[in-house]
Amino acid sequence: MTSTSADDGLAFIDTNVLLYAYDASAGRRHDRAAALVGDLAGRRIAATSIQVLQEFYVNVTRKIAKPLTHDVAVERVQAFARWPIHVPHARDVVAAARISNDAQLSLWDAMIVRSASRLGCAVVWTEDLNPGQLIEGVTVRDPFASP
Repeated sequence: MTSTSADDGLAFIDTNVLLYAYDASAGRRHDRAAALVGDLAGRRIAATSIQVLQEFYVNVTRKIAKPLTHDVAVERVQAFARWPIHVPHARDVVAAARISNDAQLSLWDAMIVRSASRLGCAVVWTEDLNPGQLIEGVTVRDPFASP
């Protein structure tokens, strides 16, 4: 399993990792994502953002092989809402635009990095960025990359 040492501080979880954790048809990715989310949440170091909660709800109720019902998806969002959550402001969009330009990321990915940075996360868990990359003080890790 991927290292999630306790000295990492808060760990930001991106939408794709949460989705795989609830998509049983995703095989190995499901297993890895479910274990990672369970580990980070259990150690109370999981964090995310409003953007991720929105994306999770839409995608888990519409785009996975066996979508969750509205009620179950809302329960999951409520559970995630107990974690530290970044609620972006206009200044965060401006900062993300700068990150997007400087790091050559989409604005959406730059918002993920900005949210992780604002929460003081040491790491962002995602498959959408380059593993090992350090952006705004946050290290990118891919839970699905081969060790």
